[in-house]
Parts: sequence; structure tokens; C-alpha cells
Amino acid sequence: MFRNVLIADSGKGHVEEMVRMLRDIPVVRQARINLLHVVPDQSGADVQEHWQKATGILEAAVSRLGLDASEVTTIIRQGDTKQTVLLVADELNADLILMGSRGLNRLQSILGNSASQYVFQLSTRPMLLVRDDLYVRHINRVMVTLDGTGVGDDALKLACELVREIPGGSLTGVHVCRQDIAPSRSGKSPTDEVLDAARQRARSFGVELKAVHRTGSDIGRTVCAAADELKADLLVIASQDRRPVVARALVDLDRLLGSSVSDYIRVHAPAPVLLVREPESRAR
Repeated sequence: MFRNVLIADSGKGHVEEMVRMLRDIPVVRQARINLLHVVPDQSGADVQEHWQKATGILEAAVSRLGLDASEVTTIIRQGDTKQTVLLVADELNADLILMGSRGLNRLQSILGNSASQYVFQLSTRPMLLVRDDLYVRHINRVMVTLDGTGVGDDALKLACELVREIPGGSLTGVHVCRQDIAPSRSGKSPTDEVLDAARQRARSFGVELKAVHRTGSDIGRTVCAAADELKADLLVIASQDRRPVVARALVDLDRLLGSSVSDYIRVHAPAPVLLVREPESRAR
């Protein structure tokens, strides 16, 4: 499932704890680890100083993670952090991007030029976001959102492949709608059909899925409440949020300041969030 994992290391936060947890899972342990540190786009003597500091940060991270030099690739680049992460992810054809986050809200992220928010908004690759204010637990209870879409199926598949490798791991799928819809003549509602299809798909991957339904006018808030209730260690979400079409260099302000479900979950989820977004090839 994972061949190349890109870790945008800032030398702080809980990212390293999450890496250690993930490497306990066989399907992740076999992946190539790529540690990236971005030197600010400056000139003169400061560049060399930043470069030397970056080298030390990466060497220390490799040591703390207990990685062998043959198991990890360290990458230092100069430039804008958020754009560089996306560029390197494309170069590596990364299966997963792992970043830390301060958990800022939408407006704070925009004004603070948040790198993790930018990557979260623009990347079409799976991205695992670990907030600095979260206690990172061993991954055992995984929750995945269910919506019956193609990208929702992608998220379910990824969640199943993870849980299948975790001894005693459990997977709960949560479907949220703003209001309940009456059953059809067959006796099944659209929600029942989504949940049944998810259970069958999970079984095809060798995983028993506990599928539940929640109703709430605020989907993001309802998803976070369900994750808290279920004591999820990892939340896998699918997102079809519209991406910028004018220019990749511009943050989608109307989406960030509007009702982006994934962005609300990014800020408020009680567990690290693994985002699976619809690939560009399918979105076109």
C-alpha cells in the first residue's frame, strides 16, 4: 500500500511519535521513509547557516526514530515550505504525506501562511495531519467516514488495509447526513444502502466493519463528536472539497472561509486525521 512516505519535519511536535506508531504496522514499515526539511528562501551567509542547521535537524530526527541510514532518505530544499512539500511529494510519487500542525482555524491559517493547511487544501495525495495539541496514541481503533462515493471507497480501502495489519485492530465506519431520509419500497433508506455496501467492501479486504449512522446539521462537528465518542486513535476521511482552479499558488479562500467539512475536522478532530482526496485524473 505504501512505498514512499514523505515526512515534512519541522523538528517539533508529535510527528515523530506518529511515525514510530505507524512503523509498528507491517504495511507501513516496508515503506521508504523520506525526511524533508525546507530552508527558508534567503540569500547570503544565512543560507549556509540554515543549511547546516537543517542537516543537524534531520540527523537528529533519524537518530530519535531509530532508523538505519539505508532505511531513510534525507532531503534538504530551499524555497517556500508549502510549495516545496507538494513539489517533492510529486517528485517522489509519495503514497503518504505526513505533517504536523498547530491546529489553527481557517482565518488564522491563512493569515499565518500555514504550510500544513496549504498542503492539506491542495494535495491530491493521502495526507496525515498530526496536531501539536493532540496526545498521539497507538493506532488500534480506526474510524473512517462513509459517503458512498469513489473517493469514499478509496478512504475505506486504505483504512481496511491499515486495520488488517493491526493485531486486535477495529474499524468503524460513520455515515453522516443532515437529515434522515425515509426508506424506499424495498425497506432500505439511502443510508442503509451506503452502510451495507461499505460492510461488503470491507469484507472483501478481510475486515469486519462496524457501520453506524449519525444525523446532524453540521457534518464536520458530527464527525468529530463521533470520533470522540468512539475514542478513535486515527480518523480517515474522504474529501471532495473543490480545489483551486485558477492557480495552485492561490489558497481557495472562499472554500476555507466557507463550510469546508475537511477543514473543520482538521482543526477539531480528537485524533490525527488521514485525508484521502479525489485524484485529479478522476476529478476531471
